[in-house]
Amino acid sequence: MRAAASAIAALLLLVAAAVSAQERPVLPPATPVPETGEQVLAGLSQTNVALTAGFEGLELLVFGAVWRSAPVPEDAEPLQVIVTVEGPPQRLAVWRKARRAGIWMNVEQVRVASAPSFYAVATSGRLAGSLSATEDLRHRVSIPLAIRAFGTLAGAADAPAFTDALIRLRTDAGLYRVAEESVELTRETLFRTTVALPAALTEGEYLVRVLLSRGGQVLDVTETAIAVRKAGLEGWLAALARDQPIAYGLLAVALAVAAGWGASAAFRYLRS
Repeated sequence: MRAAASAIAALLLLVAAAVSAQERPVLPPATPVPETGEQVLAGLSQTNVALTAGFEGLELLVFGAVWRSAPVPEDAEPLQVIVTVEGPPQRLAVWRKARRAGIWMNVEQVRVASAPSFYAVATSGRLAGSLSATEDLRHRVSIPLAIRAFGTLAGAADAPAFTDALIRLRTDAGLYRVAEESVELTRETLFRTTVALPAALTEGEYLVRVLLSRGGQVLDVTETAIAVRKAGLEGWLAALARDQPIAYGLLAVALAVAAGWGASAAFRYLRS
């Protein structure tokens, strides 16, 4: 019994030593604001999201102001603000089912090289009027371009139909959203909007972009990162399994040995 307790203590010491060497991830700094006539200054209600067992989603507040180095001409077109929130990219396969010999089965697939796990767009006006097709292609704002800009590895003749199906499915699940005219813009200077983040968030880094545009042309872009991480005991175990697999294995062995030793001791106590 003493030998088992000593072995468990030694394993726990090894786990503690491995975990202490783990480095915390550091997010890259936000993209610097370029020198233009109109610049956007943006902020977020929070830049860290903790995924716990009771997490039910949240409302992310995006706010800011427009800084100008010169007055806006009177005949200038209205200013537009576009906000996008993009989750970590994922590689996935989209399948098409067909009936073969009376059985529904997967018959064709398209492998998407990279698609956002979550993507939301909020605009102060209509998206089509706020951004030209060229600027949309350049900045990958609309949902189809956010997926197709990374390319697809086609396994079927009509690959775009598979991507459209992916967009439809994720839109129905609340993972892809477009909220036009949801950005409040006051006197073309102050703006604010809220983006609903669902409970089924993927862990990782989320990129928030704010774009200014006039006449369909992008004037300025600023970016900010949000860290979405698991928290609590499940977060610690997930991080341990991902970053320190050896320590995670040692902990699993230690827990198994402790459980077996405890059950054996309880059984002997009940028999005595």
